[in-house]
Amino acid sequence: MTQRGFTLVEMLVALTIFALMSLLAYRGLTAVLETRAHLTEDNRRWRDIALTLAQLEQDLGMVVNRPVRDSSDLMQPALIGNPQALGPTDAQLSLSRMGMAWVTGVPADVQRHAYRLNNGSIEQLVWPVLDQAPHSEPAVHVLLDRVKRFELRYLDRGGTWQPRWPLPGVAVPLPAAVEVMV
Repeated sequence: MTQRGFTLVEMLVALTIFALMSLLAYRGLTAVLETRAHLTEDNRRWRDIALTLAQLEQDLGMVVNRPVRDSSDLMQPALIGNPQALGPTDAQLSLSRMGMAWVTGVPADVQRHAYRLNNGSIEQLVWPVLDQAPHSEPAVHVLLDRVKRFELRYLDRGGTWQPRWPLPGVAVPLPAAVEVMV
């Protein structure tokens, strides 16, 4: 009776082929997982951009002509646009906006919101009261990180884009449009 089996060379060839196939499968799986991680990060980034722009759009859509008193007891316009935020409570865009109609209490009142670029992040500042006391501090919410540029322009009634708002010597309290560049 003769015995049939695999020779040592046949076993080595089979193991080499199996090792190569495993290596290719591992590389393919790694590429798929890396692509998935990148897509998840990109999806999160685009979601954050969309939410930030939606929040800006909502606030600008609900802006009202309600001047406020700042912490130094000086009257400030309803909408203020500065090219740069200088101090810890300064902002590039500050505005008075309507409260939420579907709630009662403080959230239903007119509110003061602001936006600024601070250390590569767009932040939203929300004051607890409209007219501020001497030591009123806003709540700061980071809306979007890894931002290199946050610029705003304001369209006046003559159709000219302005880098700041309000215009000196002009009695128009609100711009016709606001352009946001992120």
